[in-house]
Amino acid sequence: MPDTTQSATETTLLSGAIYALLQFDVCEEIRLEQLREVLSAPRVQQPPLKHPAPGYVRYKRPPIVEPTEPLILEGGERLAGEIKYYDYGVVSVVFQLSFSSSWEDLIALTGRWAWEIDFAAQAAQVVRQRLAIAPSALVKPYTDWLSEDYLIIHVQHITGSPNAAELVERDGSHIAQVVRGDTLSLSSQECHEVLQSCISYYPTDLTVIGWNAAFLYDTPAGAEGAIQLLEYANSQLLEFRHYDDLLTRVLDDVYDSFEQRPSIFARLRRSGSANRLHTVLLEVMELTEHADNAIKFLSDMFVARLYRVAAAKVGVPDYKDLVQQKINTAEDLYRFMVDQFNQSRAFFLEFTVVVILVIELIYLFRGKGF
Repeated sequence: MPDTTQSATETTLLSGAIYALLQFDVCEEIRLEQLREVLSAPRVQQPPLKHPAPGYVRYKRPPIVEPTEPLILEGGERLAGEIKYYDYGVVSVVFQLSFSSSWEDLIALTGRWAWEIDFAAQAAQVVRQRLAIAPSALVKPYTDWLSEDYLIIHVQHITGSPNAAELVERDGSHIAQVVRGDTLSLSSQECHEVLQSCISYYPTDLTVIGWNAAFLYDTPAGAEGAIQLLEYANSQLLEFRHYDDLLTRVLDDVYDSFEQRPSIFARLRRSGSANRLHTVLLEVMELTEHADNAIKFLSDMFVARLYRVAAAKVGVPDYKDLVQQKINTAEDLYRFMVDQFNQSRAFFLEFTVVVILVIELIYLFRGKGF
């Protein structure tokens, strides 16, 4: 377990900012150009990362960014706000508060933000008010919104300016508490689990990523890139959760249709269900590719590695695998339903031909006087 002891007369002070990230899946697609005209919002600039161009992330379609009204908490804290609109139907709200405190105060602050403040309800109200003025920019808006929330703690300066290795050795347990949002001391095993996700580029920067929060020790320019990637990873998680729910509902409807009496006419009617299933499959695969390719990692291998760690920690690969499994199941069901329909149609056509022949024979024999 990292050594966190220090003299009673020495107090470690930290300064930086804490961000509450709230994201909502509001529609299938947002027409950004149309929304920009309504909001009169400027185009967002590419975020500065570890290296100058071309070593950075480029959005295929950069989001629209605009400031929001400050959020005043019950304790009197005044939080700056920002809202982003992504073309694949996700809206992000970020609330920011600067801090200068000890480790104990920072741990208490993150614990309160993680578990006691309902940022999601306040952010959802902001989003609904903004989208209400541009309903035509939303393609197939959803009535119920899926949401994700995430905390990002950016520490810009620490007393003594330790490097990454010194910081982990000296204050690893504090970092683990901040990432977990837990005000109680964690076990050595849990601290080790949290600190396994440490990633650094320079000796002086450190990023520790958890499933619901991340700790950044970096310059403002360096942290901005990591924040962008964490925001994008959470938006991907939100999209794959949506696709998972959508495919679950569609597959449930298909399974219900199989519980009906398997008559020829029931099988023929399944052609409509098969067509709807195929349409949903095409939409999900198109939208999945759209969200997956929203940003492009060019030549910066560190950025790509940081994104993979972030995506794995928040659960993107898990939900992506679930969606792919359900896509495979849906494709198998679609082929089965089409085969059943073709067999039933062939049987119906053969039956119809036999009936016609029987009728013709009856008329033929009647005409001969039998």
